[in-house]
Amino acid sequence: MVPPPRENPQECGGGFFPGTPNSRLFPQMSWRPQYRSSKFRNVYGKAASRELCFDGIPITKNVHDNHFCAVNARFLAIVTESAGGGSFLVIPLEQTGRIEPNYPKVCGHQGNVLDIKWNPFIDNVIASCSEDTSVRIWEIPEGGLKRNMTEAALELFGHSRRVGLVEWHPTTNNILLSAGYDYKVLIWNLELGEPVKMLDCHSDVILCMSFNSDGSLLATACKDRRLRVLEPRSGKVLQEASCKNHRVNRVVFLGNTKRLLTTGVSRWNTRQIALWDQEDLSMPLTEEEIDGLSGLLFPFYDADTHMLYLAGKGDGNIRYYEIGSEKPYLSYLMEFRSPAPQKGLGVMPKHGLDVSACEVFRFYKLITLKGLIEPISMIVPRRSDTYQEDIYPMTPGTEPALTPDEWLSGVNRDPILVSLKEGYKRNSKVVFKAPVREKRSVVVNGIDLLENVPPRTENEVGQPRSGNGKLGMGKWEWGWENGNGKMGMGKWEWENGNGMGKWEWEWENGNGDGRMGMGKWEWENGNGKTGMEWENG
Repeated sequence: MVPPPRENPQECGGGFFPGTPNSRLFPQMSWRPQYRSSKFRNVYGKAASRELCFDGIPITKNVHDNHFCAVNARFLAIVTESAGGGSFLVIPLEQTGRIEPNYPKVCGHQGNVLDIKWNPFIDNVIASCSEDTSVRIWEIPEGGLKRNMTEAALELFGHSRRVGLVEWHPTTNNILLSAGYDYKVLIWNLELGEPVKMLDCHSDVILCMSFNSDGSLLATACKDRRLRVLEPRSGKVLQEASCKNHRVNRVVFLGNTKRLLTTGVSRWNTRQIALWDQEDLSMPLTEEEIDGLSGLLFPFYDADTHMLYLAGKGDGNIRYYEIGSEKPYLSYLMEFRSPAPQKGLGVMPKHGLDVSACEVFRFYKLITLKGLIEPISMIVPRRSDTYQEDIYPMTPGTEPALTPDEWLSGVNRDPILVSLKEGYKRNSKVVFKAPVREKRSVVVNGIDLLENVPPRTENEVGQPRSGNGKLGMGKWEWGWENGNGKMGMGKWEWENGNGMGKWEWEWENGNGDGRMGMGKWEWENGNGKTGMEWENG
């Protein structure tokens, strides 16, 4: 017997209408895909024209898995390729186009620069960390650099091995975290210029760090395949997950939703993302396979729009999702595609976006092969030119909510929010003042950090060690031939230790007809003595 048609159309299976044969036989089935309403379903990516890109930049070829790029509302910083130390460029955002080869650099590190981050409260202060075991704080002059900057406002020595990550506290001024290859995370109070806490719960290299929105919790991904949620001031591990089926590479807090998102690799070596409850890491809420490529997946979360962006290292595309509070949690929206592979991506803070163009996110894409930094704007299409309040809620500004002493004493406070309606450009009143202190051994929790050195990794074998100020010594020689005869040969030697340096440079140049010249350049600098010698004939 066939049941009568239902009177209420809501009781039908969603895809059928009352009175049709299908609705009588299969009242609960639907063959239509579920339609999901979202104001962000039509978000699209728009790459900047060539004249609005930054061209001619010698982007670093370092294989360390970082972005090598940092952006704020005034400056763009990019780690560059350099010989004999580490350096990065700082370019005002309005200075687009081709950058001159001799453009001034920040070049005070003695090893490769591995990470850079702008202070969220002071636009001209940037932190960098390096293979030379140091963390340095730089104060960029108004209008950008006019000459090479070699003297940092503050030098922080506390790690015994190279430092791979730095992270600013999201609500407290002058609190900085650094993670080194000595498996330690140091919390620095920049008002003192010293570490105030050491987190030593990791058994391998820390791959990623992420604060929650008020900075009361810290999530870390580690090479020991464990995901941890820590209380940074006490160092207590609140939650820990052993990720055997999902090898975590990156982790990010999803705003104040009490959720974490990780990117990593599944047991079948496919790229994968997982969503976690921060209060229970025993099992992920959901896992989703992305593809079978090998590049690291970088996650970026926008707490204002609840959108997640996934960009793979070496990929040309950026996928984006919307994150909901109920299943299925992750809703795929669209994908920005580009043929040029990205080495890393910088992200513009919210107060630096163009609200008149309905821009909700902006990437700065590093294209190593072209020496190009390409801005990519994520735009919500709207017909009206008025301010779109529904896509621009109140967002964290540039005023800190806490002082270092307040945060270290246990106070938590949400970030101070601002509206973007008037095109928020207000300068912060916070000023960075570096403390004056002498260099000495660094003791935290009764342990001298420079004396307790774990075994070196295979990547560090053969690299010069740095300690007690001694940089090392080296010798470079090169020779080449061109056409009819020998074009030249050269020798370059240097030694640097405890404030004294001696460099020697010799060459001979001849081109068939005879000897063109010979030169020797030598100087020694110690206790104020400088000198130079030259010979040419």
